[in-house]
Amino acid sequence: MNTPQRLGTALLGLAAFSAQAQTTLPGLWEVTQKMGGNAEIDKAMADLQKELAAMPPAQRKQMEAMMGGQGMGMPGAAAGGGTVLKTCISKEMAERSQMPMQQGDCTSTVLEKTRTSMKMKFACTSPPSSGEGQFTFLSDKAYTMKMTINAVAQGKPQTTTLEGSGKWLGADCGAIKPMGAPKN
Repeated sequence: MNTPQRLGTALLGLAAFSAQAQTTLPGLWEVTQKMGGNAEIDKAMADLQKELAAMPPAQRKQMEAMMGGQGMGMPGAAAGGGTVLKTCISKEMAERSQMPMQQGDCTSTVLEKTRTSMKMKFACTSPPSSGEGQFTFLSDKAYTMKMTINAVAQGKPQTTTLEGSGKWLGADCGAIKPMGAPKN
């Protein structure tokens, strides 16, 4: 997998990332996201979707098991472009008002928090990236988000936007294990 595809794959997990949410229910969440602002990342994500769609059943099952152990369900295509993935929030994470985040070493800082929204910034070392985002909480079962992500791919600085939403699917996460909680 080349650098833009690795970055694109890592950004899949970032869609599920938030620092400290208002209140969220534990369980299985569906996260829909659409990236923009970077033609190379857009192409890498389209290529990834094609690769996933063409994957043989045995390989797909192996990939689903690997991703489930890392806190994500297998990504799928979203209506209107973008991707959809499933992620799990544990009871402990919900009690701490923390959402799942991508694998890697990331830290986050809440810049502003109200009853219905949160602005935050983050920095990750794997892959190296940073940015800011805003989450709008519609209820304890739904949110929307907008993020700007800065990274370097193949030696070139890149800025990507990410818009998405999350909705609670139910209390049982099935085979999907919770991702690590973010560091503050």
